[in-house]
Amino acid sequence: MSRIGNRELVIPEGVTVTIDKDQVTVKGSKGELTLNTSNLVNVSVSDNKVKTAVVNESKEANIMQGTTNSLINNMIIGVSKGFTKGLEAVGVGYKFNVQGNKIVINAGYSHPVEMIVPTGMKAELVSNTEITISGIDKQKVSEFAANIRKVREPEPYKGKGIRYKDEYVRRKEGKKAA
Repeated sequence: MSRIGNRELVIPEGVTVTIDKDQVTVKGSKGELTLNTSNLVNVSVSDNKVKTAVVNESKEANIMQGTTNSLINNMIIGVSKGFTKGLEAVGVGYKFNVQGNKIVINAGYSHPVEMIVPTGMKAELVSNTEITISGIDKQKVSEFAANIRKVREPEPYKGKGIRYKDEYVRRKEGKKAA
């Protein structure tokens, strides 16, 4: 039995949830998101609450109930508040630069790395070593932030690289420890 799937999601002010067969659409002040649901899960909206229920008692249905509930919750939060992910560049000469819908990353390579910001997302430069990615789709924001981090992942000896804002990088001692 899925505990997350059984929770009732409260719809905040200014957000509308509509269900059309196997498609859930959430509209809010920041935008609109849609989700194609599984035929193992029934989604219903009643008195400003979203509920998910399983069609039959199988393991796959319980799994999909929890997943569907979490995805709808992320959609509701995304269209009302939005999601942000912060990144910082640590290292000599490591920096970010935003030029329109392009992010230029200097991360110790012989050339700057350019990444195009996907539609529906926004990149803001906090300082030349800090950047914030924001959007309404949690999965897309997190994936784009992970792709930026992959340009130069933090290494454990000096801690240089691109890391998330609140990420802890475990440091190693190196040769002098031996």
